[in-house]
Amino acid sequence: MTKTYLPLTNSLYDYVLDNSLREPEILRDLRLETQKMAESMMQTSADQAQFMALLVKLFGAKKMLEIGTFTGYSALSLALAAGIDAKIVCCDISEEWTNIAKSYWEKADVSDNIDLRLGPATETLNNMIDNEIESYDFAFIDADKVNYDNYFEACYKLIRPGGLIAIDNVLWGGSVIDPDKQDDDTNAIRALNEKLFNDQRIDLSMLSIADGLTLARKR
Repeated sequence: MTKTYLPLTNSLYDYVLDNSLREPEILRDLRLETQKMAESMMQTSADQAQFMALLVKLFGAKKMLEIGTFTGYSALSLALAAGIDAKIVCCDISEEWTNIAKSYWEKADVSDNIDLRLGPATETLNNMIDNEIESYDFAFIDADKVNYDNYFEACYKLIRPGGLIAIDNVLWGGSVIDPDKQDDDTNAIRALNEKLFNDQRIDLSMLSIADGLTLARKR
């Protein structure tokens, strides 16, 4: 296939941000605080968070799932976008990181909209399936990669027909096309990418934004 893409240099990426990113002050403050952490690379990029917030607004998502919350940037962005009647269930295992998230959610007055559940996300999601099947509008998966397929299948059951699942890091820093990369995380992402391409239950698009973002719409 002929390549028609435009290489995204640092200067061009800065131009994109300068001419499209409308980051509220509370989100900027959280992003800058997180950047001081050794694990800062785990934070959702500002332009990706804004893109997902726009998607949420476009199809009126109100009931959402987030698998992997870290310091709460993406959850805060989604909560601000969805409005006062939104509900976001956030799954994470770190009390330390999510304490930072909770402090910013409180500052932004969205704490009542976010239900943080600490513990293995597979257990949290499986406990939800019996009572909340096909009741969510949107899910964002950004947690441990070896469980990506488990998270996807659980979210698929919880998302309503027409709902959207967004999956982060699907390009994994370019490792997905490097044959020398055979670690568990990389292989798990490769396997899920291939599976979703052939999955007729969904409409699919893989985007090159940030570290790769797949959008899967439940048919």
